Amino acid sequence: MKKRKPARARLLFVLSIVLALNGAVFAQSNGDASTPKPPMTEKKTKTTKIHNDTMIDDYFWLREKTNPKVIAHLEAENAYADAMMKPTAALQDKLYKEMVGHIKETDTSVPYRWGNYFYYTRTEQGKQYPIYCRKQGSLEAKEEVVLDQNELAVGFKFFSIAAFVPSDDGNLLAYSTDNTGYRQYKLQIKDLRTGQLLPETFERVGNVAWATDNKTVFFTTEDAVTKRSDKFFRHTLGSDKTDLIYEDKDELFDITAGRSRDKAIIFLGSESKTSTEWRYLPADAPTAELKIISPREPDHEYNVDHRGDLFYIRTNKGAKNFRVVTAPVSNPSQANWKELIAHRPEVKIEDVDLFANHLVLSEWEHGLQKIEILNFQTNKRLRVEFPEPVYSASLAQNREFATGVVRYNYQSLVTPSSVFDYDMNTGKATRLKETEVPGGFNKNNYKSERLFAIASDGTRIPLSVVYHKGTKLDGSAPLLLYGYGSYGVSIPPSFNSNRLSLLDRGVVYVIAHIRGGGELGEEWRDAGRMMKKMNTFTDFIASADYLVKNKYTSSDRLVIQGGSAGGLLMGAVVNMRPDLFKAVVAQVPFVDVLNTMLDASLPLTTSEYIEWGNPNEKAAYDYMKQYSPYDNVGRKNYPSMLVKVSLNDSQVPYWEGAKLVARLRTMKTDTNPLLLKVNMGAGHGGSSGRYDYLHEVSFDYAYMLWQMGLAE
Repeated sequence: MKKRKPARARLLFVLSIVLALNGAVFAQSNGDASTPKPPMTEKKTKTTKIHNDTMIDDYFWLREKTNPKVIAHLEAENAYADAMMKPTAALQDKLYKEMVGHIKETDTSVPYRWGNYFYYTRTEQGKQYPIYCRKQGSLEAKEEVVLDQNELAVGFKFFSIAAFVPSDDGNLLAYSTDNTGYRQYKLQIKDLRTGQLLPETFERVGNVAWATDNKTVFFTTEDAVTKRSDKFFRHTLGSDKTDLIYEDKDELFDITAGRSRDKAIIFLGSESKTSTEWRYLPADAPTAELKIISPREPDHEYNVDHRGDLFYIRTNKGAKNFRVVTAPVSNPSQANWKELIAHRPEVKIEDVDLFANHLVLSEWEHGLQKIEILNFQTNKRLRVEFPEPVYSASLAQNREFATGVVRYNYQSLVTPSSVFDYDMNTGKATRLKETEVPGGFNKNNYKSERLFAIASDGTRIPLSVVYHKGTKLDGSAPLLLYGYGSYGVSIPPSFNSNRLSLLDRGVVYVIAHIRGGGELGEEWRDAGRMMKKMNTFTDFIASADYLVKNKYTSSDRLVIQGGSAGGLLMGAVVNMRPDLFKAVVAQVPFVDVLNTMLDASLPLTTSEYIEWGNPNEKAAYDYMKQYSPYDNVGRKNYPSMLVKVSLNDSQVPYWEGAKLVARLRTMKTDTNPLLLKVNMGAGHGGSSGRYDYLHEVSFDYAYMLWQMGLAE
């Protein structure tokens, strides 16, 4: 067997080969290699004519994932990024050690009851993944290891677990795994009595639910090409037959499945970005035919739960921010809907959870999360009280129906994640655990606050802010501004121990809750999508301007960050106002908007037509072309940029960020660093192992601190 080159030698060897392949050379100074020059991407022009317009794409060929030249180019970009970041190597190592020092490496989650077992996960020092465990009947019982993700992950660069669903009797576990990062999950069934896997396996599986008989399993699958969840199957263990019982052929819709908390009903939902439809069958009659709750209608969104002889339906019919109605199981058509909780324009009902004697509402009001409880026996409602003005609160694992206690998670920008049990009858909250943050953390050293920037049309944009109390707010502080603003997704102000490495160095951290998100309800969402998408970008720019004007930072110390649709945000605002930012971190960015949305064969494209628009329609094309980052790169100065992509990303393909960097390299007129970092063994969320992930974060933070002038 040949002896491998040392790591440094391998890096230099790869660097010399792949940079030569891409025409990159090292500038020489006094005979020694000094500043590396970036890879320049070969141009292969592709022309698209549409709506009397001509699109020219010189880098379309980068989507050829199996082309050795593509892989060589990505490796060249990695080598260049590593060479440019080499002066920060010691800082990266220091940051990584700080972050590890702020987590309790050997720890256990709070157990939750599910049937006759208490389930929990635990981590062990030095191991990348959690270990899934349970105890029967009592927390004093003997531990049973259900799945050890560390063992399952042996031999894989990436490994994640999605579905984790035990049968009612606790004897079988249905679980799904992905070992590439492409989010293509394989379903397996494990006999927890013997530890053996059953012979049945199913590919491309999404949701999973058991029937009452402990032998019939329902699951959804996705299309192999578009990754649209479109089929619903039933399988009886031991049978050689798997029945397709529903297929949704509407390309705007994905299907989802689950089981009610009272275990009585199997639900099947069809969901688009603006419309839903639900079907059901009794869990104790798995061969029964699916029945429909209410047929799909344009702009009607609803979801369903079950209790007794009623369905409880969260609906936006006549209620922009949703109301709750009931319907008899015997005939749940809209004609029989009866209002239980009326619409309140200032309160968005995010979700409804049912228990034997209570209904729990998860809500957003004035940009803050609320938890409200209705007691069916007294008909009284109460809200859970939270101690801080800026916080995050959401329901945790609540698997049992017949209980008077609901469990929720609470945290803030300065308070670590905590788990509470809340007595729904007395209103008493009991803290079960607050995540331990080693390394001398003291929440009293930090301050969080809520500010409001003013958009150009006068709209108030909430900003969640945190900083170390010793940081001077005189314009000299570096600041990291984060944003997302799409799909109606709300970004709660949550705790992150990694962030302490920035705060302790005097960095101010801010979340801009811009339009397109859901923090202020459905109108907030609608004001930042489709033909109003530009509001998302101008809101973010207004937020940055506000922070500079009010001396939280200055433009030469302002770094911005966003991922996925938030990466689109980064690309758009840096084209619009490149002068406003010192540096940009765009993670798995959706930046090639027109090319992607014109290709219906790509994952997510068709279902996204009602988020961004369908560019096959001229009006949508013209509007989207205004902001598509790849199509708006200009010959001008840009801030420093770090663009991060993953080779196995199924949500936003790696080539989007790679193409943006290639075009920027030929167009930008500055000498600021432009780095492309490619994870060659992961997907949309980056590395799956917790230590691998921290190495990624330390790289990002070292880049930010370098650009902020804080590199050590």
